[in-house]
Amino acid sequence: MSDTAQNPVGVLVMSYGTPAGFDQVEAYYTHIRHGRPPSPEQLADLIERYRMIGGVFPLREHTNRQVEGLQRELDRRAGKGRYVCYQGLKHVPPFIEDGVAKMAEDGIRRAVGIVLAPHDSAMSVGAYIKRAEAEAGKQGVRMAFVREYHLHPELIGAFADRVKRALDRFGDRRGDALVLFSAHSLPEKILAWNDPYPGQLLATSRAVAEAAGVERWKFSWQSAGQTGEPWLGPDLLESLEQAAEEGVREVLVAPVGFVSDHLEVLYDVDIEAKRFAEEKGMRLERIEMLNDDPRFMRVLADCVQAAEEGLP
Repeated sequence: MSDTAQNPVGVLVMSYGTPAGFDQVEAYYTHIRHGRPPSPEQLADLIERYRMIGGVFPLREHTNRQVEGLQRELDRRAGKGRYVCYQGLKHVPPFIEDGVAKMAEDGIRRAVGIVLAPHDSAMSVGAYIKRAEAEAGKQGVRMAFVREYHLHPELIGAFADRVKRALDRFGDRRGDALVLFSAHSLPEKILAWNDPYPGQLLATSRAVAEAAGVERWKFSWQSAGQTGEPWLGPDLLESLEQAAEEGVREVLVAPVGFVSDHLEVLYDVDIEAKRFAEEKGMRLERIEMLNDDPRFMRVLADCVQAAEEGLP
């Protein structure tokens, strides 16, 4: 038996997670709320949002495809058996701890963890890593982690190509369009921590704009939680309102903080923001998401292989 087959490297691919069906929405929402069940009104609102995007839960399917795509890319580079990918989700099974435990059960002792989010933050990527590290310590698995890949050239190129293609939809009004880059908001308190998240998102947006030849762009936050504390702004809808007041009539939203089609894109942008823009007399378009684009798979594989070099 080869050394590769005897000593494979585990790859824990971590993501937010989503319900697989309507019967799982309440448990999912309760987990997000740290064990506090949502009110009937909150639950009904979330269920209605899923219904409005077609009654589907696309993040699960896209995460599955991304993990499969990463496995294929790693197999292509290193041969089958060198790397074995596992899923670890934040809010639904298989949880992050389940993924680490499964690696240990399969005899894996060295692993790399990577989150399907390019930008680092203590409240997002850091929280995933903390959970994985704790379980890895219990299971005797040595792990290295990828904390960020927000300026990987292939990532910037993939986003830039999407921006250029989407701008072409405006035809001869292409040059008048405002590009609004966006990402999931986080509580404002992260600013006091010198958290890298806002700066990394601006760096990605700037790099994508430059690569796409876009001069007219801004950055906005979206999908803020209803927690009673201030979240990072301006919100996407606020930016759209300001753009309308300034006479903008064409807007392209580029959610560079996300890598998949999911509720925050398909509802928050495609339904809520688009409806708001139309009420203001604007046309709103959105870039295609990365999903399992081969270029994104190469980004992930590059990061995994680089992180492996730091494993003892």
